[in-house]
Amino acid sequence: MSDAALDLDQHRGMAAQKATDIRRILADVENNAKDLRDRQAVLEKQLLSVPAASWPEAAAKARYIFNLYAAGIGSDDTHHRDLVAAVLADFDRLSIDHVCAEQRCEMVAMNDPR
Repeated sequence: MSDAALDLDQHRGMAAQKATDIRRILADVENNAKDLRDRQAVLEKQLLSVPAASWPEAAAKARYIFNLYAAGIGSDDTHHRDLVAAVLADFDRLSIDHVCAEQRCEMVAMNDPR
C-alpha cells in the first residue's frame, strides 16, 4: 500500500469534475455567508449595547442601517436608492464639517493666551 494521495478527479469525466468543483465552491460560499452573518450579529449586538458618544458615531450607526435598507431595495426603485444615497452623502459632508470644526476649535484653543 502506498502513502501517496490519489487524485481521484483524474479518473472521472469532465462533467463529474465540474459538478465536484461547483459543490466545493458552493460549500465555500455557504461557509463565508455564515461567517458574515456571525460577524454582523456581533456588530449589531455592539451597536445596540453601546450608545453613541457623538454625532459622528450616531451617523455611523445610521449609515449601517441605511446600507442594510438599501441592500433590500429593488433595482427598479431608483427614487428610494437616490434618497438613501443623498442621506449618506449628507452624513459624509457633515462628518467632514464636524471634523473641520473640531480642528478649528483645537487651533483656537492652542492660540488662546489665557
